[in-house]
Amino acid sequence: MHKLVVPKDVKEQIRTMHPYLKKKIKASLKILLGDPFSGKALMDELSELRSFRVRSFRIIYRVKEPEQIELVAIGPRERIYEETFRAIQNKNE
Repeated sequence: MHKLVVPKDVKEQIRTMHPYLKKKIKASLKILLGDPFSGKALMDELSELRSFRVRSFRIIYRVKEPEQIELVAIGPRERIYEETFRAIQNKNE
């Protein structure tokens, strides 16, 4: 079984979600723990990341060794990829 690493800001975001969405997110995280490659591999600037669909939301994560999954972001599909790209750019600068 893989270990899940969740940053403080993502934990807080999950904690404040609507109960129905929170339940869906938690169920999806269990799926990812069982099979971390079930999410879609992203391309171009986000190529080291994967995306898992939860209704209109996406869980953006990275599979690290040994057997570790790091959550990067959770958000609506409409803007999560741009926000993740900006966050990664800011970390690298």
